[in-house]
Formats: sequence, structure tokens, C-alpha cells
Amino acid sequence: MEFNEHVILHLFHLLFVVPLFIYVGVQRASLPEWAFNSLLGLGIVVLMYQLYKSYIKYSTGALSLWVNLMHVFIIAPLLIYIGAKGKNTPRPAFEMLLLTAFAAFGYHLYYLVLSVNTVSGGKST
Repeated sequence: MEFNEHVILHLFHLLFVVPLFIYVGVQRASLPEWAFNSLLGLGIVVLMYQLYKSYIKYSTGALSLWVNLMHVFIIAPLLIYIGAKGKNTPRPAFEMLLLTAFAAFGYHLYYLVLSVNTVSGGKST
């Protein structure tokens, strides 16, 4: 398998982001306070980075702009909200995070398999 930037991005989401979101969604208010502060910081970083990427993709007319906008309008605000509310976060926010995790799992697994099949020429080895 060739490790290009897309494969690395898919693996990062599958190995780190999805498990983190599932863990937070399951543990909910039993998370330590530092975890909520980390989610707040992560949400801010995701928002700033994805805003920048959105601007670049909008400027170049890239068709994948929608992925960055999903991060800007759904994922980053959700992380910021959970991080800011901490242990007082309502249950639906944690469930939205779980839904996001499952969606990310399906999306990134699909495109990882697709990129592996594309690199190998669609041949099973």
C-alpha cells in the first residue's frame, strides 16, 4: 500500500479521531475536567485549520470544499460546545459526537479501501 497524504489522513481519522469521539461519547460526564478543556482546545484548532483550508479550496474551486465546511459548521462547534459545557453537556451533544464518529468511520474506511484498490489496480493480492 502506498502511503500518500490521503491514506495517511484516512488512517489518522480511523485510528485516532473515531476512537476519541467514541470514547468521549460513551464516557460522557465521567470524563475528567482536563479532557473537556482538551476538547475545547481541539475544537478551536479544528475550526481555525478548517477555515483556512476552506478558504484555499474555495479560492481554487476544489470540489472537496464541502468536507472542510462540515468540519467548520458541525464538528468544530460540537467539540467547542462539549468542551465549554464540560460535565453539564446535555446527552444529545454526546450522541451527536457518536453519530459523527460512526459517520467518520464509514467514510474514511470506504475511501481507504478505495484508495488501496486504486493503487493496487483493483487486484486482490
